[in-house]
Amino acid sequence: MRPTVSATRTGRLLAATLSSLLLLTACSSGEDGTSGTGSNTPVQGGTLTAAVDTEPVSWDIHASTQDVTAEIQRQVFDSLVSQDAQGKFHPWLATKWEVAADYKSYTFHLRDDVTFSDGTKLDASAVKANFDHIVAKSTKSLYAASLLGPYTGTQVVDAHTAKVTFSKPFAPFLQAAGTTYLGLYSPKALAANAGKLAAGGPADVGSGPFVFSSYTKGQSAVLTRNPKYDWGPATAKHTGPAYLDKLVIRFLPTASVRAGALTSGQVQVAKAIPPQNVTTVKATPGLSLISRQAPGGNYNLWLNGSIAPLDDQRVRQAIQRGIDIGQDVKTVTFGQYPRAWSPISPTTPDYDKSLEGSWPYDPKLSAKLLDEAGWTGRDAQGYRTKNGKRLTVNWPLLSIQATREGRDVLAQAIQADLKKIGVEVKHPSLDLGTYNTEVYGGKANFVDLSWPRFSPDVLWLFLNSGSAPAKGGINATFVKDADLDKWTDEGRATLDEKVHADVYTKVQQRAVDLALVVPLYTQVSLVGESAKVKGLTFNASNWLTYYDVWLDSK
Repeated sequence: MRPTVSATRTGRLLAATLSSLLLLTACSSGEDGTSGTGSNTPVQGGTLTAAVDTEPVSWDIHASTQDVTAEIQRQVFDSLVSQDAQGKFHPWLATKWEVAADYKSYTFHLRDDVTFSDGTKLDASAVKANFDHIVAKSTKSLYAASLLGPYTGTQVVDAHTAKVTFSKPFAPFLQAAGTTYLGLYSPKALAANAGKLAAGGPADVGSGPFVFSSYTKGQSAVLTRNPKYDWGPATAKHTGPAYLDKLVIRFLPTASVRAGALTSGQVQVAKAIPPQNVTTVKATPGLSLISRQAPGGNYNLWLNGSIAPLDDQRVRQAIQRGIDIGQDVKTVTFGQYPRAWSPISPTTPDYDKSLEGSWPYDPKLSAKLLDEAGWTGRDAQGYRTKNGKRLTVNWPLLSIQATREGRDVLAQAIQADLKKIGVEVKHPSLDLGTYNTEVYGGKANFVDLSWPRFSPDVLWLFLNSGSAPAKGGINATFVKDADLDKWTDEGRATLDEKVHADVYTKVQQRAVDLALVVPLYTQVSLVGESAKVKGLTFNASNWLTYYDVWLDSK
């Protein structure tokens, strides 16, 4: 039997690395991101209506790659462990766990009093059913499957003990196990409705504080209180059922409409407050703003180095240095989002601060690099040419997310910048099916992605060749680099702080040096809330949680 590392020791190892790195900023709020006015005694009842800027394409937490799916479904689905703002792990559905010294197995001891909302009891076989569902080819999971890494199976040791095993050391697993993507469905629901989970509504059966009651496409989702809930995470402020009777999520993609719904009182919480409306929200009586920089992958442009013209590193570098990122981001986000320098954000463990300022806007260098790469001609529109062919790159846009955070406007600024150095950027709006074919089929030159995750292991997902889309991953560079593979593999094989600091620093620097990535900005959650809303918080993944929320009628 291999020696094990206790849950407490594992938490200490991670907390030491993470505690100084998580930046939490809040306006008109307490240190935990909760509103600090009015009564301090929680009351039960009422309906809270919240507005979000993006509607999930799929509600299936095991198949979806969208953070909005994970955030909303966090209210419906529980996880084995919970993680606090300092990175320490706490019990949830598992009361305790052991981690093998080689990080190739994790043994979870489950609570014996948990039931899913359809009455099914939680047991070890439910854990096995869920993890096996995630890696099944029929699930077509991209993100959740990557979070299970080199998963080989789950052993049902006894009714309330599950041993999860891996073919290689997999140190990031506990952090992944605390995300919604590895949350647990009722095994009965999985067996009966596996093909219906994407549609949401009553088919989605979890054990969380809310039940997914209904979904009206293009309008809203309704979650209702689970009256039997009594197994909240140790990180929660209370025990027992949620305070709210009902949580209504409205889909309002138009920024002005979403902000107006908040200021007019139609909603009590609004996510993704447009940067231009921050001052108005702060100045409106009865409203406040809470904000937090997201951990994980920044909003980045990933450059496909496997096809022309970006298979030439000089062209990639010219593009990287030919975008006036600082000015573009400042203008589009009204100074609310910081310009990014690394593929991961400053709130992510092992962020490399030395990259800040190391690759500034330099159109003269871009011109020199393009000349060296042979793109010396110019056509009638001013674009560079070589052998009679225009220097053109293809950047597909997912139509349903076109206006998110003003990314459509930022894209226009990037197109204008690159036109100045002679690069044409085509940015067609595509439906989901066509987008997936273009992007994950390796036909796109640019892919824009942001992935919130409180772990530097997100760099493995972005840059390791084992995360190639053909293998179900998200490495949109389509480049196999021996150093990037080696370092990201080393990072996920240990929790040693010195190893992490070394390899993840080198990964960030090499990704920028190879111009496989153009970091654009760090996402900041700008959330407006009514003074009546109490207890609203961000979790470690930067998602709002409503379990502790209550409404003050005063």
